[in-house]
Amino acid sequence: MKKFKWFTVVCALMLLLTACGSNSSKDSADSGETIKWKLGHLADENHIWHKTALKFADLVKEKTDGKLEITVYPNNALGGETDTINSIKAGTVDMVISGETLQNWAPKAALMAAPYAFRDLDHVKKVVEGEIGKEIEAEIKEKAGLTPLYYHTRAPRNLTSNRPITKPEDLDGFRMRVPNVPLFLSVWEAAGAKPQVMDFNEVFTGLQQNVIEGQENPVDLIYSAAFYEVQKYVNKTEHVYSWIYVLVGNKQFESLSDEMKDAVLSAAKEAQAYGEELFETEVAEYEKKLKEEGMEFVEVDQDAFREAMKPAIQKNLTPEQYELYEKILEVQ
Repeated sequence: MKKFKWFTVVCALMLLLTACGSNSSKDSADSGETIKWKLGHLADENHIWHKTALKFADLVKEKTDGKLEITVYPNNALGGETDTINSIKAGTVDMVISGETLQNWAPKAALMAAPYAFRDLDHVKKVVEGEIGKEIEAEIKEKAGLTPLYYHTRAPRNLTSNRPITKPEDLDGFRMRVPNVPLFLSVWEAAGAKPQVMDFNEVFTGLQQNVIEGQENPVDLIYSAAFYEVQKYVNKTEHVYSWIYVLVGNKQFESLSDEMKDAVLSAAKEAQAYGEELFETEVAEYEKKLKEEGMEFVEVDQDAFREAMKPAIQKNLTPEQYELYEKILEVQ
């Protein structure tokens, strides 16, 4: 009787293990299951980045026959830029739109928005698509754990305020927000301001409550964030021409089949072309829109700002970063 009971128990266990193994094999072989990615960014629904990200998501869904779906979350809905990058590392988010903030992981990314490194947008494109751009991308992939898929060029960053600022001397004691980029803190301190790091989603309230007196961003973000409601002047420092990447976590990208990787990269190429078209047609309108909202554009002594910031640039960049900075200046 005891032998019979023991035999029964053993059989039951074997059946259970077989069933479990069968289910596990079924799950792993179920290639029809849809992969879902989350993409978070700081701009609003009307911004070029968001419109392009939606286009990218549509293209990915089409090219993967619906096997990969990307949901786009604007307005820092998944957290600030740094939070979103950390969430990608934790596996709770998959994609982000990020630029110079990446230097907190990959030091060479500081050059993506180094003050007065780029002459204009053509200069930016030559750098991004050349050897220097490849060098920066490689470090982002290795040290930040993120794979750049496509990029957006950005309108130049300008300083906003409630009083005209035309030269560094006008910045004496000026409380302003900068992103979490150490170099930005240093150059604005060198120019005479009192910069402080603040998440983008806190800037409007900070300006409204006079915690800060100003901030610096391209005209598209100045408009999409409605800073015209709490700022009077756009001071045309044009201190940074830059670009920003749309990135996916290395682990998420590497988990795809080769066929799906190719589909994602193909979609990214088309999305970038789409974004460039939007940039050309829409950015030109932002200055007009800001003026219609009552903002005044102020010409400034850019050479004076460049000279005021130069010592801080050299001091705060590592020898390797500064060597890359000088290479950028030499690109024709």
